[in-house]
Amino acid sequence: MQLIMNRTILLLTLLAMTHASCDTRPGNSQSDHNPDSGIAVSETGDVLLPAKKPMLNIFGIDKSLEVTTHTIRRNESLSIILRRHGLSSHDIHELSRASSGVFDLRRMRAGRPLHIYFSPDSIHNESIAFAVYEENASDYIRFSLLDSISVERDSKPVDIRTRLAGGTINSSLYQALRDINVDPQLTNRLANVYAWQVDFYRIQPGDHFKVLFEERLIDGQVAEIGRIKAAVFTHRNQDYYAFHYMQNSMDEYFDEHGNSLRRQFMAAPLDYSRISSRFTNRRYHPVLKRNMPHHGTDYAAPVGTPVRAVGDGTITVARYDRNNGNYIRVRHNSVYETGYLHMSRFASGMQAGTQVKQGQIIGYVGQTGLATGPHLCFRFWQHGRPVDPRNIDLPPAEPIQDEHRASFSTRKAGLLTNLEIDPDTVLHRPAFFAIRIGYDGVLSNHHSFDNSPGTGEL
Repeated sequence: MQLIMNRTILLLTLLAMTHASCDTRPGNSQSDHNPDSGIAVSETGDVLLPAKKPMLNIFGIDKSLEVTTHTIRRNESLSIILRRHGLSSHDIHELSRASSGVFDLRRMRAGRPLHIYFSPDSIHNESIAFAVYEENASDYIRFSLLDSISVERDSKPVDIRTRLAGGTINSSLYQALRDINVDPQLTNRLANVYAWQVDFYRIQPGDHFKVLFEERLIDGQVAEIGRIKAAVFTHRNQDYYAFHYMQNSMDEYFDEHGNSLRRQFMAAPLDYSRISSRFTNRRYHPVLKRNMPHHGTDYAAPVGTPVRAVGDGTITVARYDRNNGNYIRVRHNSVYETGYLHMSRFASGMQAGTQVKQGQIIGYVGQTGLATGPHLCFRFWQHGRPVDPRNIDLPPAEPIQDEHRASFSTRKAGLLTNLEIDPDTVLHRPAFFAIRIGYDGVLSNHHSFDNSPGTGEL
């Protein structure tokens, strides 16, 4: 009896297994998606792989699209270029409408690249999918010509790395930087930082420097010099330190004692130029052909060089004069005024009553009025009397505030270490460091070296 029952149980078990293996209902099919495995299969058992995401280039466009690059020629417009590639007049009109408020198509410059991307179905019938105009090294305009026409302004991703460089000047700072493969635009950055401490028109052979600064990289190439974090410039055997620090949400530079390197006025209204004539009470005038006072400083520079206000103030005069040409006069306070003469034109919005900030562009170098060559004549008045700003003691900006002293000291010590200078030597004796000509090291690809909180961040 027991044997019969065992055989019956075995037979029923086999029947149940056979039924399960033959059950092809959709909910039980082995060809359906298995939620545990994460793999989808078709009813025929074929594996359904997820669609591949397209690889995008630096402009956010599918890398698989065919592309041609055109260098814009003089008097060549976007419509002319795209019409050559088969874009209809209707689409060109729509593209112009879509560009309104985003980019003025008339501002495309000769020499800049235009990348044209074609749809995959354009083997026999050319069809433009995208066009990208590179406005400069970082900014670009993307024209989409797919289902709907659109225009976008965007920027390439920028990597920032911190670099340490140092050298000795034999002829000029510009050449010293080139000798160690540093972009010479760092010259202007240093000149701005040390505008009142170092006379960059009188640099001596043997002067030397170390500078910790940021480089902005696009496509792996240096596109721009960024912020200077710290520097020491030895001029005429005197060390001048500069430490970047954010105080009251403003970028400032201070010396080793916490004194601001900035004065109420910049030393010059041009970034970097040659002084062709200095302040004097007797100079032979090249146009009037007689000796007369020259109560200003002449900066020889190419036409179009930006001219900047040397301090905050209000424009009192902005007009043309037969002697001064296009000139602007700025009242900074009850004591000081400055003048900017012979400009080719004013910057947009510059007129009497306009408020200007230190470093703001107010005009451009020219040769208007009584001038024999392109230059800027810079005038400075104290209590209404013309003076040479290089010979008066101008007030400094605000030093490190008491509540920032501890944070500044911590940051300064970290920056000195990154400059490879012992912090203990700076406040107790003149700093000494060995300059290795050509030394150049990338210290970090990050934005900071320390973890100082708040305003002490790099």
